[in-house]
Amino acid sequence: MSLKAFHVVFVAVSILLTLVVSSWSFGNYRDGGSARDLAFGIASLLAGAGLAVYGRVFLKKFKNISYL
Repeated sequence: MSLKAFHVVFVAVSILLTLVVSSWSFGNYRDGGSARDLAFGIASLLAGAGLAVYGRVFLKKFKNISYL
């Protein structure tokens, strides 16, 4: 597996992790949690969005390098 392929997989897994963490935090907030749970959920969503933008920029920048 090339470094590019590993990077793409790592970023994709990181985005999924931020979505899971944000849903967990929003669930805690819905069940009577504190404002900290809400803030953590929002921060996780923003981190996921940032990772998605980073992944897109990375793929555009290295489009001429193969995945092998």
